[in-house]
Amino acid sequence: MTDLQAMGKAAVAAKYLLQKASTEEKNKALHHAAQCLLTCKQEILEANARDIANGEKNGMHPGMIDRLRLTPERIEGMAEGLRQIEELPDCIGEVMERFERPNGLKIEKRRVPLGVIGIIYESRPNVTADAFGLCFKTGNAVILKGGSDAINSNIAIVRVLRAALAESGITEDAIQLIADTDRAVTAEFMKLKDYVDVLIPRGGAGLIRSVVENSTIPVIETGTGNCHIYVDKEADVDMAVKIIFNAKTQRIGVCNACESLVVHRDIREALLPKLAEALRTKNVEMRGDEGIQEILTDCVPATKEDYGKEYLDYIISMKTVNNVEEAIAHINRYNTKHSDCIITKNAKNAAKFLNEVDAACVYVNASTRFTDGFEFGFGAEIGISTQKLHARGPMGLKELTSYKYTICGNGQIRG
Repeated sequence: MTDLQAMGKAAVAAKYLLQKASTEEKNKALHHAAQCLLTCKQEILEANARDIANGEKNGMHPGMIDRLRLTPERIEGMAEGLRQIEELPDCIGEVMERFERPNGLKIEKRRVPLGVIGIIYESRPNVTADAFGLCFKTGNAVILKGGSDAINSNIAIVRVLRAALAESGITEDAIQLIADTDRAVTAEFMKLKDYVDVLIPRGGAGLIRSVVENSTIPVIETGTGNCHIYVDKEADVDMAVKIIFNAKTQRIGVCNACESLVVHRDIREALLPKLAEALRTKNVEMRGDEGIQEILTDCVPATKEDYGKEYLDYIISMKTVNNVEEAIAHINRYNTKHSDCIITKNAKNAAKFLNEVDAACVYVNASTRFTDGFEFGFGAEIGISTQKLHARGPMGLKELTSYKYTICGNGQIRG
């Protein structure tokens, strides 16, 4: 038996124990786990500092360093995420539908856990706590495979969470971490179909592609974020500058940051000088087509590759269009089905954009940075699903469940 098989067996045993846990027991354990994260904050920060030092030594991109870095505030955010999950209604056992057949059979459709969830992710140690909280509240056991960049941080966080579970009288195997960073182990994990019910990749395009192509376990695909903002002819320019600046620069290393800007030709002169002035304060490199370069003479010429790229950097692509139809067509061609926004005062154009843009989250007059389980009130998220089967958008509690039918009769037989 390999170590992974042992972990799989332990997770299967844990999932049946978790499915028996009451809402009160789960909430008490979550509350204690949140407190333990704060109590052990220094231990976690010291482990994270080792990961940061290794990343800087290896020339890690600043955007990835930002994803990797933990601060006292971010650990407090992790704990707050667990407390929010504690406060959310427990959806397990919820009767989704109830009906009776003409033969007297009474049928209910009830929400149940998925079972054992595997998560493969990169460079974001806060995912460790988020994943635990959401899986635990929904009665799922979880096996985590974080990236080598964050291994010290993940080990420290999981150690704290497992201890909190033990102190709460809950099986520690509700959460397990694969600490071996060998890629061969990751490949073996993707074949653990006998034990793992669903696999969720969370990271860059390369990781997601690898999991989708190589896993024998059913996959919920979370996508990269080439998020677009379209500034319509009838936009409030000051609002547009504020939203774009926030979406592009508030955090560059996240999937809901704005990477691509689409601008109506008639608003270029009013918008672009003000926007460029704001973006230059953060040294954002602007790459635009000829229509953009006519207004911003220092703009770098954009290529087709720029329009489809997730930079995770202080770079933004810009495209000129003549109307909302062109904007929608451009976005649907180059987006990653994550989050896109229109800035406009025209209600008809806003409705058209909402209806026709193919993305998990579509905004009117708001930053794409809100595509987040915490911001949506889910307490946390497993990831942003950009596929269309089972789950789409920020994946909270209900997205980590399935359902079963219960049928009660009084002796019916089928003729």
